[in-house]
Amino acid sequence: MKRVVIIGLNLFLALAGVHIIDAADTAPAVQAGLQEDPPLPVYTPPKKMTPRARVGGSLRGTEGTEPELVALVPDHVGLTMKQTPTLNWYLSKLTAYPLRFTLTDTQKITPIFEGPLPAPTKAGVQSIDLKSMGLALEPNVQYRWFVSAIPNPDSPSRDIVAGGMIERCEFSECLTVASVNVTCDRDSVRTNALIGFWYDAMGCVSSLIEKEPKDPSLRRLRAALLRQVGLNGVADWDLRSIQSHTK
Repeated sequence: MKRVVIIGLNLFLALAGVHIIDAADTAPAVQAGLQEDPPLPVYTPPKKMTPRARVGGSLRGTEGTEPELVALVPDHVGLTMKQTPTLNWYLSKLTAYPLRFTLTDTQKITPIFEGPLPAPTKAGVQSIDLKSMGLALEPNVQYRWFVSAIPNPDSPSRDIVAGGMIERCEFSECLTVASVNVTCDRDSVRTNALIGFWYDAMGCVSSLIEKEPKDPSLRRLRAALLRQVGLNGVADWDLRSIQSHTK
């Protein structure tokens, strides 16, 4: 009797246009949904832009003997809400050349800081933590920063240089402009990119990749940001890194 009732119910639902889904059929779909990448970030540049703020920025290839340096910045003044943001740059290959970091106030001649950087232990994206260096940015001041590889200390013209510009938005002013996300997760990467805080979005996603270097979705987040500011060579390197980690 139960079998007749079940068959009759199924027939009634089918005639009524109700689609019957077996629970086993839904498992792959749910699992596939969990594997989908989160939405990619969209970077919104500030309305007032200082053009040609980036030094370097294109990769010519790594076949030569010289390393290539790229500042992971837009070609205009990038914004941050932090007093002590992280600055990110890319090194194409390990090098024995000494590395130097320079930070200047655009309204002053003498650098705020100029000193050596520790030698990276691997090629790829590097970080400069201003807080650990005892450096803090004043609000509404434009700064230039540079990373230099020095082949010959007696010949500065041979230095390999990359750099960009940064400006800190006063925290109270930032809060009146948009909903600032001071945490560091995937959502904050997208939020800060969308409201124009390049350095906070890039610093956060790079920090997340440091913790989870084999997570392909994080590298796609960073590559998407890099492409939007014309840093296609470094974006391609990030995407190739996904393939190397999956082998």
